[in-house]
Amino acid sequence: MRIGVVEDNERLAGIIQHALVRSGLPVDVYANSRTAQYGLKQHDYAVLIVDRGLPDGDGLSLIKKLRAEGNGIPCLVLTARDAIHDRVDGLENGADDYLTKPFALEELVARVKAMLRRRQQVAPLSFQIGNLCVDIGAARVSVDGNTISCTSGEFRLLSVLAERKGAVMSRNELADAAFGPFAELTANTVEVAIHRLRRRLRDARSRANVINHRGVGYALSLVAAEKP
Repeated sequence: MRIGVVEDNERLAGIIQHALVRSGLPVDVYANSRTAQYGLKQHDYAVLIVDRGLPDGDGLSLIKKLRAEGNGIPCLVLTARDAIHDRVDGLENGADDYLTKPFALEELVARVKAMLRRRQQVAPLSFQIGNLCVDIGAARVSVDGNTISCTSGEFRLLSVLAERKGAVMSRNELADAAFGPFAELTANTVEVAIHRLRRRLRDARSRANVINHRGVGYALSLVAAEKP
């Protein structure tokens, strides 16, 4: 369950990302509409947060383009424009919610979670890889239907890898996506969590596990069955 943020203010984008990641929601940040459109072709985001004042145009133009393409991704618009006609304009042009700056991070997170709940009522998000199931909505990991106990950090890492199953992510990419760019992590936080997670999955006889691509990064992939 990944969130896309389109915000050109680097500091604000980082603060938003950190707040959402602390709530268990991995985030990708884009600084303009052009890069966001590319990212939207690569990932199926659960919610898109869009600033209206982007360097390459009004964020509403991006939303209108998505709607014209038949993309129904829930969109939350951020803007400093607080006039009623601006809010109405945003909602009439495809936005699902509207939040004016400055705003409280708690409210932003609450609105995003409300949008996710509405989406989950239609299509709960879970990922099945072999006999491994990562249920983002229920915050549950299971193998052959049996729940695996893991820490919140391990679940965040596994959720990111499950969403991008098969794709190799570097340690830094994985850390930023799972914990946010401002998280205070030790040098080996990711490695230790991955090591424990791999052991849990192996002990549960999962046919999928975290593969270490030496010098490149990690990926969640099916593994060859062990010979008896």
